[in-house]
Amino acid sequence: MSPDSLKASWLNRETEFSAFTNGPLLDFWQLREEAEFLGVDDVPIRYVRFIHAKHHKAVVISPGRSESYVKYPEVAYDFYHLGFDVFIIDHRGQGRSGRMLADPQKGHVEKFTDYIDDFEKFIDLEVRDRHYPKCYALAHSMGGAILAGYLLRDSVTFDAAALCAPMIGVNLPMPHWLASFIVERAEPRRSVRNDYAVSTGKWQPLPYLINVLTHSQERYRRYLRYYADYPELRLGGPTYHWLRESFAIGKELVAKAGEIETPLMLLEASEEKVVSNRELQAFCQSRQKAQTGREEKLPLIIEGAHHEILFEIDALRAMALNAICDFFEQH
Repeated sequence: MSPDSLKASWLNRETEFSAFTNGPLLDFWQLREEAEFLGVDDVPIRYVRFIHAKHHKAVVISPGRSESYVKYPEVAYDFYHLGFDVFIIDHRGQGRSGRMLADPQKGHVEKFTDYIDDFEKFIDLEVRDRHYPKCYALAHSMGGAILAGYLLRDSVTFDAAALCAPMIGVNLPMPHWLASFIVERAEPRRSVRNDYAVSTGKWQPLPYLINVLTHSQERYRRYLRYYADYPELRLGGPTYHWLRESFAIGKELVAKAGEIETPLMLLEASEEKVVSNRELQAFCQSRQKAQTGREEKLPLIIEGAHHEILFEIDALRAMALNAICDFFEQH
């Protein structure tokens, strides 16, 4: 399939979604190579790669909180057929990677930098020695915060990076000062700090009509099927300590946005209900103030999109993917 015909298919894939996922996508999934390494504190980190001898560029994907590479075959398929080798990591505490707490459904990390250290080792093991002429990074939500943290350390590996609805801040059901007060109160007692944050708990499937992730009924149904077929992938709410760590990294990223030298594209979902668009825009403003990305137009707002831009309805998803591909081609 030529790149042009592939991109044209993005606009009407949902109409034949079952045929696509059970045919070409299933065949593509058989090409995967799965592997693992030991991350910080010897937590097993799983990942997948799709590589072809004729490819001369790569994209590394950093998924969001609760996600696994098992959810990303469609995204991998599209980039692979545009000539990219594709590498996708399962962050610690989720997907097929190791958990740190007795309850495997708690979204937890001891230090946010553990995610970044794991990602750095992943790049060292899988990407750096392949010496791609062009190498790019694509991240979603929490994966965006991890990637941005990594880019503060490394300005040479990636030619450009795209952050989709990055978790610079969390959309909270209460004022930020109150949430901070609650997580700080929880911190001294280990049994509390490592418990589910208030109003969260174990994973529960939400009906499509009240989901806040995507307008695509087909893709949302497929997302729920992953968790039905692979119960070990399920992740519930975050712990108080995870929230504390996420608040801290968000604050650091806004303060240091101008220090990231890699060309950045940020995509913002106009109907966002998961991450904070206000913090995302603060990150962009901090970056522009530092005049690091003078030619960057930040953020690119995807009008009508929910949080999961890469899993949205065809029209919105195609708009985002085309913008990302164009951005990569410019670098």
